Order: sequence, then structure tokens, then C-alpha cells
Amino acid sequence: MIGKLGLIIRREYLAKVRNKSFIVMTILSPLLIVGMIVLIAYLTKLNDNEKRIIAVLNESSFLEREFVATSSTSYVHFRQLSLEEAKDSTISLGYYGLLHLPSAVDLEKVAQSAYFYSKDNPSTNVTQGLEDIFQKQLRQKRLEKLGVSPERFSDIEKRFEINLATFDGEKSLKGINEIKAFIGGGFGYAIMMFIIIYGGFVMRSVIEEKTSRIIEVIISSVKPFQLMLGKIIGTSLAGITQFVIWIISASLLLFLTVMFLGIDISAIMGESQIPLEGMDNVSQFAAPMDSEMLAYTKEILNIPWGLLIGSFLVYFVLGYLIYSSIYAAIGAAVDNETDTQQFIFPIILPLMLAIYVGFFSVFSNPHGPIAVGFSLFPLTSPIVMLMRLPGGIGEGGVPLWQLLASIGLLIVTFLGIVSLAAKIYRVGILMYGKRPTYKELFKWLRY
Repeated sequence: MIGKLGLIIRREYLAKVRNKSFIVMTILSPLLIVGMIVLIAYLTKLNDNEKRIIAVLNESSFLEREFVATSSTSYVHFRQLSLEEAKDSTISLGYYGLLHLPSAVDLEKVAQSAYFYSKDNPSTNVTQGLEDIFQKQLRQKRLEKLGVSPERFSDIEKRFEINLATFDGEKSLKGINEIKAFIGGGFGYAIMMFIIIYGGFVMRSVIEEKTSRIIEVIISSVKPFQLMLGKIIGTSLAGITQFVIWIISASLLLFLTVMFLGIDISAIMGESQIPLEGMDNVSQFAAPMDSEMLAYTKEILNIPWGLLIGSFLVYFVLGYLIYSSIYAAIGAAVDNETDTQQFIFPIILPLMLAIYVGFFSVFSNPHGPIAVGFSLFPLTSPIVMLMRLPGGIGEGGVPLWQLLASIGLLIVTFLGIVSLAAKIYRVGILMYGKRPTYKELFKWLRY
């Protein structure tokens, strides 16, 4: 059996890696990936360099110095113009919009009567920035009426952030659970994409051999179960080969692109909106920001990467074998790829649930019943459990019994699904000319 299975695996592997489309996509995909990253970085930089210019017609005696230019917005002040003249000038000069502050006896009435005019609906970032300026000044004036001096106002405005620490006395960081979930989610997403792409390859390979009647010759010398398992393993090895080539070549190509073209990849993350005026005060924030960045870096480096990568390989293999067995059974049950549509969605649904529900549940409460349940359920555990594992094993992380139970359930499910898929494969591989129903598939399981 081992010898025949090895021959089938070798045949499937070589058939895939020698295929012209496989070779083309192996070479082309890293170029497309790096090209997309470079394009996003360029467009982001281009978008950030485009400043919005807002005209300000201030007829009041308030807010004369509060509209300060930022890296994305500039303000131009109009003097001794009527509102209609200011509107016409804004349009003719191509400015983003016009902020009009009418004359009034106090700031409250100025704010209530102020209007922002623009050609289209303004960006939320723009309106939010203007509202923040008004809100700060209104708050200050209201506190002055209550006897609070302007000097005391800056103390009142200081934002409070509660100190976080573990019971052991170590400082905790905000958002670190979300960062860890994103890292684990990246591993889970890679598993999902691999299953969808290469599971489909297994299904199409079975359909092609079935429709060409080659399968009738093959199963005369090997058992259907050996053929199915050989296809799954051979295709997965070809997929792993392609993924490794993609990762190495894309990383090398991206590194060379950044080095020689000077592309700023960090532009994708955006830039902080620090006012251009008062830049001398920025240095006082540098030390706390550097310290905080070091703390986040330390937390990321403290992630149990060995456990995460080892678990990824286990969940990757078991998850792929489970889903590719189902794909192979579907390919054996139908005559063409069009007939597979009714069966594909129920396969993809658990993967979609794992990604979306997993992110929401793990972000809010990684130890909650939803996160735990999805990390134990075999069809979703390869993704959700990986989202929880960056927190480690034991106290504060995933209990060891949950990890072992998840892997155990996955193994049992794999054996059960492979057994059931083999029954469908054995019957369906020689069935032609009829589109099977779910009722008939359940009937084949009893043969």
C-alpha cells in the first residue's frame, strides 16, 4: 500500500509543479504582491501629500488663532470680504471649503451660527477637526464663567489614562490582545486561503480524471482510498512548495525594491496629524513614545513563537486534510465544476465563521464561551485557536487541556471525515451523467 501511495503522491506532485499555469503563477504572484505593496505605498504617500486648503471668513472677535495648519490641512484667512465674495473666491481658487464665523457677542452664538460651505459633502475627518476646535474653545469659555482660569484649563484638559498591570506587577499595554489576535489571525487566514485554493485544485483534479475516464484505469490497480489520499497529499506538497517559493522570492524582491527605489512602506500605516506650529513641543513626547514602542516590541517578541509556529503546522496539516478530503469527495460525486456550486458554500461557511466570529470574540474576550467553543469545534479550531495561542499556554493564555482537546477533536474528526469522504469517493468516482443530491450522498455513506 505504501509503495502505491508513494507513486500516486509523486505523480500528483510532479503533475502540478510541471503544469504551465503553476509555473507562471509561481513566478508572477510574488511580482504582483510586491507590486501591489509598492503601489499602495505610493498612492498613500500621494494622498498624504495632497493638502486640503480651507478658507476662513471670521467676522467675530473669537477663534482668531485657533485654526492651525496640520500636515493635511491648511487655512487661509479672508479679510474684509462679504460672505458671497468669500464663497466665490473659495470656488475660483479651488479651495476645499469655506468656514464662516459670523459676528456675535459671545462664542456660544458664534458657534451656533457658524457654517462650513463646500462643493460636496465634506470628509468626516475635516468636520471632526473643525468641531474639535470649537469644542475646546467652548469648554474653556464655559469653565471661565465658572471661575476656572485659562492656566488651569490646560491641567483640566489633560487626558487620563489608567495604569495597567498584572498581579505579578508587570505593566500591561493597551491593545496588546488585539495585536496578538491579529498575528494569530494571520496564521489562521493563511490556513483558510491554502484550504480554499489547493482544496479546489484537488477537486478539479478528480473531476478532470473522472470525465476523461482515466480514473477507471487507475482504480483497477489501486484502491479508491489510496487514490484520494495520494491526490490530497501530492497536491498539498505542491502547494507548500509554491507557498515557500512565494514567501522567499516576495520577501527578497520587496527588500531589493525598498533598498534601490527608496519606497517608504511605513507610509501605508499613515502619518500622525501633528500641528506644524509648536513643533518644538514634540520632543517632550519622544521619550514616552519610544518607551511605549519598546514595551510593545518586547511584548511581541515575548509571544511564544515556537509554540505558535508548531501549532500552526499541526493545525495546518489536520485542517487541510479534513477539508481537502471533502473537496475530493465532491469532485468524485459530480461530473463538472458547475455542479460543485451547491456543495461549496457549506464547506466555506465554517471557514468564514472562524475568521469573522473568531476576530470579534477573541478581540473582546479570548477566554469567553464563544472564543473557546470555536477554538474547540474541529471545523473552526485551526483558525480560532491560532488567534488565541499568541497569549501562550497556562495562566493568562490558553489552558493546556483546551489545546490538547482541540487537537484531539481535530484528529478524531479527520479520521471520521476521511472515512466518510472515502465512501462517497468510492461510489461517486464511477457515477456519470447524473447530478447527485444531498439525499443520494447520504445514501452512498451507507454502502
